[in-house]
Amino acid sequence: MNDMTRTLGRSGAAMCIGGTAFWIVVLVLAPHVMMVDFSLRPSLILSDAGGPRDHWQLTNYASLIFDPLSGQIFVKTIWASIMVTAVTLAICYPLAFYLAQIVPRHRLRLLMLLLIVPFWINEILRTFAWQILLAQKGPINTLLLDLQLIADPIRFTRGNAGVLIGMTYAYILFMVFPIYSAMETLDRSQIEASRDLGARWWSVHRYIVVPHAKPGIASGCIVTFMLAAGSFAVPQILGGVDSLWFTQLIYNRFNVGDWNAGAAYAVALEALCLVFVLAMMRLFRVGLRDIAR
Repeated sequence: MNDMTRTLGRSGAAMCIGGTAFWIVVLVLAPHVMMVDFSLRPSLILSDAGGPRDHWQLTNYASLIFDPLSGQIFVKTIWASIMVTAVTLAICYPLAFYLAQIVPRHRLRLLMLLLIVPFWINEILRTFAWQILLAQKGPINTLLLDLQLIADPIRFTRGNAGVLIGMTYAYILFMVFPIYSAMETLDRSQIEASRDLGARWWSVHRYIVVPHAKPGIASGCIVTFMLAAGSFAVPQILGGVDSLWFTQLIYNRFNVGDWNAGAAYAVALEALCLVFVLAMMRLFRVGLRDIAR
């Protein structure tokens, strides 16, 4: 506080603290409190609002637990989000290591630019581009048929495969940059010394690189999982009618006017995302300060 006052002055520090408090209280906490309140109230007609039946209860959450379809879609969404996170990590870890420790510095800017430029395009447009690529008569199926790797076109966009591919591409930068930032601070001499002493590459990564990059890996996994679990556009465009995502279920509840059940479903999804965040922090043995660094 004193450092902020010395740097910005009293008025500047007050504006900064006031803006932060406004952001947290009005734009973050208040909507969440309202959503929790909505989720605990029954769906009533307007004339019954505020009456004796308008009190907190767990009916909306019970509908999620005891409705087989809703529960199945919820579990599928979480499992698919974990798969997206795992696949994205498998792709981004070697890419981040290459960018941080191997590629020459004069080529790093070009490679970074090649990674970032495609993401200047809106996510929805990129998802529609994947819909074209994954279509039954699209370039990917045509190539696989020409190479005789498949006998019939694969229906990517009528199931979960297209959604997983689209999400992995959509959120790849949110995984690669935190890992790259953590690996960039690793002294290359440690890797060179371990190699000179005869360590294999897997030992170098297990005992040197991964422990150093744990905060970046945890941060990337957390952000990627939360984005995948809360995604709406990608499953809506690439999933089709045969692949319903939990966010689509929430949207449908709000769309038909059942805001209370929709709020309960949203709170349940957010609670599970919080559990995943805590699990990642415990798995990698990192704190909030390490992740935010």
